[in-house]
Amino acid sequence: MKVNDVILQSVSKVATFIILTFGVYLFLAGHHEPGGGFIGGLVLASALVLLYLAFDIETVDKGIPINYRLMAGIGVLIAVINGLVGLFFGQPYLNMEFAYFDLPIFGETELTTVTIFEIGVSLAVIGTALTIILSISEDVS
Repeated sequence: MKVNDVILQSVSKVATFIILTFGVYLFLAGHHEPGGGFIGGLVLASALVLLYLAFDIETVDKGIPINYRLMAGIGVLIAVINGLVGLFFGQPYLNMEFAYFDLPIFGETELTTVTIFEIGVSLAVIGTALTIILSISEDVS
């Protein structure tokens, strides 16, 4: 007997969009307000977990074909390389540099090396969280 989860799946699509938007906001607000790569990554991972709960693993993997272990490794690599760049210029590990740019739509925008580090942290958190959750779900079924 096939279970009809039309309401769950419809609500999950809308909720996933809202959660993803909030996760991106938390990620971008991270170096001036509470938030950042870790909490943003956890919120983004929770949106994907909601999709895995509402739909089956095969359906979500068809729509989002991502190797989460590779994502976690790439995230750690980005974070470590970002920290090592300062050492090549005689600066301490994880030295932060920033500059202001005048972007067409956004106006004057601050771009920092912290953002690159936070991208790495976020990718590592998303990849690790989903690898653990999907591994647990494989053991249960």
